[in-house]
Amino acid sequence: MTSTLYNKIFIATDGSKQNKKAVQHAIEFAKLSGAKLYAGYVVDTAAFASIPMDAGWEMMYELLEKEANTATESVLEQAKAEGLDFENIVLEGNPSHEIINFVENNDIDLIVIGTLGKTGLDKFLLGSVAEKVTRNSKVPVLVVRGDTKE
Repeated sequence: MTSTLYNKIFIATDGSKQNKKAVQHAIEFAKLSGAKLYAGYVVDTAAFASIPMDAGWEMMYELLEKEANTATESVLEQAKAEGLDFENIVLEGNPSHEIINFVENNDIDLIVIGTLGKTGLDKFLLGSVAEKVTRNSKVPVLVVRGDTKE
C-alpha cells in the first residue's frame, strides 16, 4: 500500500553519524509512500565570504564539495538498496535558506532533517539549521532527534 500524501521527500544530510537516524526515517517514509527521495547537502559558502579567493580557498572548497558528495552518496547507496527513486542535490549558500528555496522551487512535499549535526559550537552560535527550516518552511518538516551516543 502506498500513500499519495508524499510524492517528493527532501532529506537534509551533513554526513554525520548523528544524521543517520534522520536518513533512516526519510528512506522509510519514501518506501511507504512511493515518493522520490532527494538527499541534499549545503556547502555553507557564507563561511568563506571574508576569505580572499586563492589556492587555499579553492582547496577548502574542494574538500567541502567532496564531503557533500560523500554524504549524499551514502544516502544514495541506502536508497538504491530499497529500490527508491533518488536524486543527489548539492547546494551552496546559507543552509536553511538553500534548503527552503530548493524545496519551494521543486514541489517537495516533506522535509526530513536531523536535530544534531556535526556543527558543535557553530550550531550554538549561529542557531540550528533544523530550527530555521522548521520555522520558515511552507511544507511539513519532520525533525528527527539524532543519537548522541554515537
